[in-house]
Amino acid sequence: MELRGLLAALAALAVLSEQVPSAFAAQGPALWPMPLSVQMTSSLLYLSPENFHITHDPSSKAGPSCALLQEAFRRYYDYIFGFRKWRHHPIKSHGKTDLQQLLVSVVLDSECEMFPNISSDESYTLLVKGPVAFLKANRVWGVLRGLETFSQLIYHDPYGAFIINESTISDSPRFPHRGILIDTARHYLPVKAILKTLDAMAFNKFNVLHWHIVDDQSFPYQSITFPELSNKGSYSWSHVYTPNEVRMVIEYARLWGIRVIPEFDTPGHTQSWGKGQKDLLTPCYSPHHPAAFGPINPILNTTYSFLSKFFKEISSVFPDWFIHLGGDEVEFACWESNPDIQNFMKQAGYGKDFRKLQSFYIQKLLDIISTLKKGSIVWQEVFDEQAKLQQGTVVQVWKQERYTNELNAVTASGFPVILSAPWYLDWISYGQDWIKYYEAEPLDFPGSQEQKQLVLGGEACLWGEYVDATNLTPRLWPRASAVGERLWSQKEIRNIDDAYKRLTVHRCRMVRRGIAAEPLFTGYCEM
Repeated sequence: MELRGLLAALAALAVLSEQVPSAFAAQGPALWPMPLSVQMTSSLLYLSPENFHITHDPSSKAGPSCALLQEAFRRYYDYIFGFRKWRHHPIKSHGKTDLQQLLVSVVLDSECEMFPNISSDESYTLLVKGPVAFLKANRVWGVLRGLETFSQLIYHDPYGAFIINESTISDSPRFPHRGILIDTARHYLPVKAILKTLDAMAFNKFNVLHWHIVDDQSFPYQSITFPELSNKGSYSWSHVYTPNEVRMVIEYARLWGIRVIPEFDTPGHTQSWGKGQKDLLTPCYSPHHPAAFGPINPILNTTYSFLSKFFKEISSVFPDWFIHLGGDEVEFACWESNPDIQNFMKQAGYGKDFRKLQSFYIQKLLDIISTLKKGSIVWQEVFDEQAKLQQGTVVQVWKQERYTNELNAVTASGFPVILSAPWYLDWISYGQDWIKYYEAEPLDFPGSQEQKQLVLGGEACLWGEYVDATNLTPRLWPRASAVGERLWSQKEIRNIDDAYKRLTVHRCRMVRRGIAAEPLFTGYCEM
């Protein structure tokens, strides 16, 4: 009798739940990052998984042959309707479908087969009004960003039906360079983890993966020209990125509208290089005999012969215009101990100023990259130590101390800049540290309007000393999301309370999409 009574009570509760809305009213859309212009009415449209389609406008410059968009349509259909979960758990029908189609139009040359670049047009407009919504963009890159916004507009009513407000959105990013740095040298990250990071980046409208691929600890990049670099410099033969895997990452990123910028940091941070390339590193003397090896040896012709061949390969493998050359944290003690370098310094008239020797090296490396028809990015030390930089060399500011002064100095000298100083996500702390990332403003530094136009954007950096595939995703997200909105949205979008509400919903949305983003604070996600 007790069992029958319990079953009857559960049946009655099920009937009641269909008649009475949930205690939590329908959650409205939570857009992240906030678009440039949003006009949203209270008029609701219903979508049915069986009857809704994303398709090309027949007049679009990018038609059905554009594989990039076809893949994006398939992806976002699944994101919107929960990866076909509705097929196993039918949604209660309202007997009508108000929005039947999202019609996508690319109005200029689509760039469908191209790779994104620093000047790629990511703007779009979105009109949601039944029975057909319209998404228009100049290039496919804007379509990708608009599809993300469209997917974020859709939510559930209390009965679980898919609904969307009639809306008009016009959007474009504030900065063209919005990056995430990953470090695959301190800990090897499986390709699967990198691809998952690219997914999450797209959900937050990041467009640059800064791949710090090698460092002192390991050399996981498998070079075709110099295979011994990874054979001897990686943690093991299973901890390498093969040419096919590198191509896979680059192409996967392209399908998301994300650039891949490789970093091969020299002359410091190169201990792993020396294991597979003889005579590349500087012998250190203590006091008269070689005891160890230091930075790359800058006085040998063989050094630059090697670098020319190596970076020729890198320039062909990575399609982006930029290569990051590093140049940070060069320790001079080893150079200072080496008698051959001491003699070179004397003959060159450098005295004991080893910054001049570093500048000598950097300038020769910049010449190599320029010959390869590529652009260079360097860490701020290269600028600080007064290397003669070529016009257009990008300086990345990473030191937290007085970084606003550094921004002023770099831009006053006419060089473009990327800001990372306030966004080192590997420096973890207790509490809602996303707020300090959100409040950092890239243009809050003294300087003219012309100087501020040289700020290309910024990057959130997650260095890998304490990060591998087990904690990469929750340490990145949603903390990096705060940086994403700061770099995409207008400066005036900075209300913390509103950001918290939207980011909480966005974090749950990422979790539903398979991104193990950590919680902002207490609460739960409705799955």
